[in-house]
Amino acid sequence: MLYRPFENRLNILLGEHGLYRAQWTVLYYLANFGPSTPVELANYQSVEKPTMTRTIHRLKELEYLETIPTKDKREKKMQLTALGKKVYEDVRVSIDEFEQDILEGISEEEQLKAIQIMKAIQQNILK
Repeated sequence: MLYRPFENRLNILLGEHGLYRAQWTVLYYLANFGPSTPVELANYQSVEKPTMTRTIHRLKELEYLETIPTKDKREKKMQLTALGKKVYEDVRVSIDEFEQDILEGISEEEQLKAIQIMKAIQQNILK
């Protein structure tokens, strides 16, 4: 009952920036955790590597991502380009406003408790 309305509003918001959820998640991950391999990104989103490869390819076409060299020639790491960083920052402002709107009237204590509960549920699912 919560997931679908949240996803619908988030997709509308991201659509205003020309992005899909999977693309935003890659931008978010790279902005917050630094250069990463496609496998790391796929694991973060819990998707198969070919799915992530398509998302990465599209973000590279948009010039939001670039491949950086590593010591191991078989390993490819992705990082945000200058344009990718700007897009991330622009979308982040919209996401922050969205989060404030949906959390209106919910105390910080209640939010922290909800986060703890959701983490416990996630751990139970992953057992």
